[in-house]
Amino acid sequence: MTDIINQLAGIDDAEIIALRERRPDAVANAQISFEALLEPQDPGTFSYAERYAVAAFVAGVAQSGRAATFYLDLLADEAEDDLVAALQQAITAGTTTGPFHGGEFTVFDPQSALGQRLAAGLDFAHLLTFHPKDASPASIGHLDAAGWSADDIVSLSQLIAFLAFQQRVAHGIQVLAGTGAQATASASAGSASTGSVASQSTGSAIATTVADPGWAPTDNTLLPDVVKPTKFVNHALGWEPWVPSMAKEDLTDVHIDALIKPERKDMPYFRLLARDPAALKARTLTDLDIFYNTEGGLGRAERELAATVASRFNGCEYCASVHQARAKEEGGDADAIHRLLDEGIDADLGTQDWSAIRDAAVALTATPSAFTEKHVAALREVGLDDLSIIDVINSSAFFNWANRLMLTLGEPNVPERFR
Repeated sequence: MTDIINQLAGIDDAEIIALRERRPDAVANAQISFEALLEPQDPGTFSYAERYAVAAFVAGVAQSGRAATFYLDLLADEAEDDLVAALQQAITAGTTTGPFHGGEFTVFDPQSALGQRLAAGLDFAHLLTFHPKDASPASIGHLDAAGWSADDIVSLSQLIAFLAFQQRVAHGIQVLAGTGAQATASASAGSASTGSVASQSTGSAIATTVADPGWAPTDNTLLPDVVKPTKFVNHALGWEPWVPSMAKEDLTDVHIDALIKPERKDMPYFRLLARDPAALKARTLTDLDIFYNTEGGLGRAERELAATVASRFNGCEYCASVHQARAKEEGGDADAIHRLLDEGIDADLGTQDWSAIRDAAVALTATPSAFTEKHVAALREVGLDDLSIIDVINSSAFFNWANRLMLTLGEPNVPERFR
């Protein structure tokens, strides 16, 4: 099967493709993630049409033109024309920039051809794409009320978060291959095409922007008693889910295998993601290769720096707390890491190489991606080879996957000893 990320990047640069394959498990499992989340053998109650619609929407509103066209084509093979037209209209209405926090919510009309369930799914996709920090138990309740089961919610969250990773890697390697101008043109063309079709679809406005969408938790939504961190911290945090995790006694051999590390059965987060075991296993193997395959390329501390920067920008206190510690354990500058946590993404990191990695991670985390040839040039100027730059791209992109899961399926909790 054609590698989807290379296809979405539109590259045939043998050298860049070969460098990607120096992280073979990451490449293979990104492909497996696509298959698990978009073309599973048994889609269950989360239909293929819904999966393609969400993917086309996420790509479209993020102005990833080539990806939007790819997923719209898949949707057109699976859905009626009125749904495709409504989805294109939703893309036009939902296009904005991020990440932001504390702003307004874009919500889609359940009376349109989208229907109540998919409209709620797009509400959630817009939240995860542009302002995942604003997620709450109410956003989970909104999905539950629209007919999304706990398993569906996990698969939906994984799909949206995976797409954030997929599109950033595709864009990053496209820029690295020297076709960034084509990437921008493709995105613009995709947006123009979407707008053109949407303008032809009749009916009332498909979306509204509101300060309070009126969502509420349901009886199926967990409301954990937590003490939330009031700032980014340099100590461990706990995490509690809003969606019920699988009970330990219900874990089968398939679920245990998906955890990769059996001790994770004691962690609510991993038992929650085990509701979609194929997606969990592929995600975990992608993670391990990106961060722990040290055969050439970027140092471990610098990969953890990119993860921490993305987490700081997206507002994920939990992920930042974990990966700031790992950056320091791998020999990273503790003072620079603490400034990043305390002051934010514009903090002085002390060296040109860390600043260049930070700037690249910030650009890759922006929606739409702001990563350009100038970031590649800056990384090369401080001594990074192209494999190291791919590691920067992968590390930054992966935490746009991880952050979205942590921020939107539950919340951090300050342990008693740190209160």
